[in-house]
Amino acid sequence: MDSRHELEHEKMESAKDKVIGAISETMDLYGLTRSAGKLYATMYFEDEMTLDEMRQELSMSKPSMSTSVRKLQEIEMVKKVFRRGSRKDVYVAEKNFFRSFMVFYCQMWDREVKMNMEAIHQAQKELSELIEDTNTSKETRQEAQEHYDLLERSKTYYLWLEKLVASIRNEEIFEFLPKPDQNELNHKNS
Repeated sequence: MDSRHELEHEKMESAKDKVIGAISETMDLYGLTRSAGKLYATMYFEDEMTLDEMRQELSMSKPSMSTSVRKLQEIEMVKKVFRRGSRKDVYVAEKNFFRSFMVFYCQMWDREVKMNMEAIHQAQKELSELIEDTNTSKETRQEAQEHYDLLERSKTYYLWLEKLVASIRNEEIFEFLPKPDQNELNHKNS
């Protein structure tokens, strides 16, 4: 490799390393380890990679690599693709950050709504029993009613969160908060 080509290559690798470092540092937002983040960020710059290529590129152990790939697949940041004639599994990284955001946060918010609404429903049932039981003391009945009402008000958040998730999934959110177009990006960078 001539020196000019070598300098170009070093500059290219330096630019990629900056992005890989930043992505791997912030992947904790997605519940990922730094090494899984580094794996995703490395794959982001590649068309596709096998597990062997990933291990070689990142010097990760096989179990750590498998765990990271599985976690990335669960949140749909990496998917397995078919490569004709290959016996090895081939993976590609999701390169659309909007999609990654949408899939991950919608999964998390769906989980939050489901778990909390189920708990509220069960708690309100028990509180209603206390409220309706004529043997319940006045103080307990009053406290049970306060808790019941508090839980009832909290449902507005979970109903709103369901609507937010729906607006993200059907992309209505982009009507209210549009994605920047290339002209806006070019203007901001100048």
